[in-house]
Amino acid sequence: MNSSRQTVVSGGFDDIRAQDLRFLEEAAKLGELSVLVWPDGIIERLSGKLPKFPLAERLYFLNAVRYVSRVIPVEGAVSQNELSAPLPLAKTLPAFANFRPQVWADVENSFNEARREFCAKNNLEYRVLSAAQLSGFPEPPPMPSTPGRKKVVATGCYDWFHSGHVRFTEEASAYGDLYVIVGHDANIRFLKGEGHPLLSEAERRYVVGSIKFVKQALITSGQGWLDADPEIRKLRPDIYVVNEDGDKGGKREYCEKMGIEYLVLKRAPAPGLQKRSSTELRGF
Repeated sequence: MNSSRQTVVSGGFDDIRAQDLRFLEEAAKLGELSVLVWPDGIIERLSGKLPKFPLAERLYFLNAVRYVSRVIPVEGAVSQNELSAPLPLAKTLPAFANFRPQVWADVENSFNEARREFCAKNNLEYRVLSAAQLSGFPEPPPMPSTPGRKKVVATGCYDWFHSGHVRFTEEASAYGDLYVIVGHDANIRFLKGEGHPLLSEAERRYVVGSIKFVKQALITSGQGWLDADPEIRKLRPDIYVVNEDGDKGGKREYCEKMGIEYLVLKRAPAPGLQKRSSTELRGF
């Protein structure tokens, strides 16, 4: 990342998926990244329906992304002309005296001449990231461990990542440096049946590893409910954290045998947010 420059992106960021995170990752390489987030009303005017996830939930998710330095909700009324062009940026910039970005990053399918002209008039470099630049799901590099902190491990599928997962990683990371081991495709299919998972192991690892509460995301190499055994033996964690839904498959007995503290967290959303279920979101 070029820390000497400020980069800004703008959008609704409703139902954040791996491609959104890839965009944020690449945009952050252009400079310290700020995300301007459209309120529910703007998304409704653009799409004709309310967003799947309300503004508070979208802000919570974006604030947890490791590539994002700050998240700014766009406020005030926006005209239809602005909706088709640079919109919130023009409204938001004057409100932040100490926030003057040098780069506005965009994706190819959002490019238009009005945005280019807006950037030229406001002395902003307009960078359009191509589909090729955003392809693939590179493994997020591990974040530095914290000396003296315990090592915490969590496992799971994480097939449709949502704010509830973010909350789980946030709570789990309070007990130490968190390593999340994502189930590999064949084992998820074995445990849950055909049609699972929807997303590949590489994509699921990428999404989980993009969350700032996670030191490193790995992929399991074993089988069954204890498919993370090879990785756990290498990591040698102090604590194995699960939520109430994941308290099964012999994990408790496994931890007793391995001398690992076993911790079950209640499944609860972040304060003020709605409880989410991957099963409901993906339509199974």
